[in-house]
Amino acid sequence: MFGFRGVRVSGKATVLVCDDEELIRWSLATHLEQEGYTVLTASDGQECLELVGRQGGIGLVLMDLKMPRKDGLTTLRELRAAGHEVPVLVLTAHGGVESAIEATRLGAAGYLSKPFDVREISLAVEKALAHDRLKHEVHYLRRRERAGYGDFIGGHPCLKPLFDTLRRLETVDAPTVLILGESGTGKDVIARSIHSRGPRKDQPFVAVDCASLPEQLIESELFGHERGSFTDAKAQKPGLFEIAQRGMVFLDEIGELPLATQSKLLRAIEDRSFRRVGGVRQYALDAGIVAATNRNLKECVEKGTFREDLYFRLDVISVRVPPLRDRASDVPLLVEHFLERFTRNFGKGRIGMDGEAMALLQQHRWPGNVRELRNLVERLVLLGPDDVIRAEHLPPEIRFARPPSSASTGGCPFELPEEGVDLEAVERGLLEQALARTSGNQSAAARLLGISRYALRYRMEKFHISA
Repeated sequence: MFGFRGVRVSGKATVLVCDDEELIRWSLATHLEQEGYTVLTASDGQECLELVGRQGGIGLVLMDLKMPRKDGLTTLRELRAAGHEVPVLVLTAHGGVESAIEATRLGAAGYLSKPFDVREISLAVEKALAHDRLKHEVHYLRRRERAGYGDFIGGHPCLKPLFDTLRRLETVDAPTVLILGESGTGKDVIARSIHSRGPRKDQPFVAVDCASLPEQLIESELFGHERGSFTDAKAQKPGLFEIAQRGMVFLDEIGELPLATQSKLLRAIEDRSFRRVGGVRQYALDAGIVAATNRNLKECVEKGTFREDLYFRLDVISVRVPPLRDRASDVPLLVEHFLERFTRNFGKGRIGMDGEAMALLQQHRWPGNVRELRNLVERLVLLGPDDVIRAEHLPPEIRFARPPSSASTGGCPFELPEEGVDLEAVERGLLEQALARTSGNQSAAARLLGISRYALRYRMEKFHISA
């Protein structure tokens, strides 16, 4: 479906050429590859959106305005609505200048009229990429002034060892890093920050959710396969390691990998090469490896569910992300960030939060960590007031929770207020919180709540909750 053309050349960006005319795609791709760029191609706007969403590290999009299925203006709007800030140069035929001007209003970096000179294309691409680099450098310097690292927000002293290690990694080419921490702490944000601040920031970042891949397809997804290598292998397919060449692979929830796949992954990392399923050709593994897990891998090694040699191979540089309950002073920073993001995404005016509500959020234990806080703020922006969020707008499990110091061991963690509570609302809130913390894993959620999976299913049906 997608055209992966050319070889990656150090120092040059990846350019996506989107045009419904095959000859133009070929002409532009050939010229840009000769200039040293890595080139991907898409035949229409829908394919462009899918490729930008799937493939990290695209530096610029060259896009025709007149295309079937989804035209250029619609594609540009949807790219921006989805939060993709990749610069876009639009191509327009004679007479389409008005549409091109509209594209610049939507955020396009510029436009070129057909027929065009390939030298003109080269200059426009170079200029747009230079402007984008300057914009990101300014943005980077401004972000450095804010508490945190990259997109990871926080200023609590417990984060200093983490940030010190991450800054040392900024000059390391293709590092091997193991990120440890509970679910929802932001391990994926740390991984992306390692990539975006490292020497290979202009190359692909490919994330692999090891927990969501079916066991029978994991090897094919990671390493690719040759046509006919198994029943459903009707065509040759490059794997995610191949797509990530010269970039970075993020192996999220590495502790969920089956032992058989762990062995093949170890061999690939050790040899810095791999073969597609059913193939004989060796492909170089030229990518940084960042793995993350919420499991205690040492205990997994002792239980025999994780290979000891793979653990030591991944544990070259390890960083631990503290849970949100250990850095309660960062809650206001995160709330402000999420309020700004979601009010902008949903087209709402500025929404604030009063002191009492913020204090309750800071004393909450946040078993689901930053992910739980983000989901709560999103829900409050969507369903809450349009001006100021107050304590009364918070869910019962936060409003009526005892401060940590007053909760007795083994006792009820909630204090019944004078006016009473809506018991069903509390029950529903705890169910939703447990499912959010476990990413919908019903067995794990039932364990958190101290009930059977059958009892959990009964309550989910009672409150019409789907996981």
